[in-house]
Amino acid sequence: MAIWKRQATPEQLNARIADTAPGLFGIRITAINPDSLVAEMPVEARHLQPQGILHGGVSVVLAETVGTLATILALPPGQRAVGLEINANHVAAVKPGQVVTATCT
Repeated sequence: MAIWKRQATPEQLNARIADTAPGLFGIRITAINPDSLVAEMPVEARHLQPQGILHGGVSVVLAETVGTLATILALPPGQRAVGLEINANHVAAVKPGQVVTATCT
């Protein structure tokens, strides 16, 4: 059973975020499943911290983007969602050339 109260395609969501922070970071929605939303972001030089690995703040942008978009899709029309608080634990380094994936269920 789908949890979504609003209909959208990955293309529509990508167009919505194109000129915002997630779009500037190269975040792309890749799938809208019955109970999850999936996004990917290729790790490039612009995403790195001085040690040459993915900056923790950038991974939080990815997480918050997917969470907020999923919440918007799960809300009835006329209601809005914005991020209020986020906590992140970074347990592995990600190097340039890799792709990170976020799934919100």
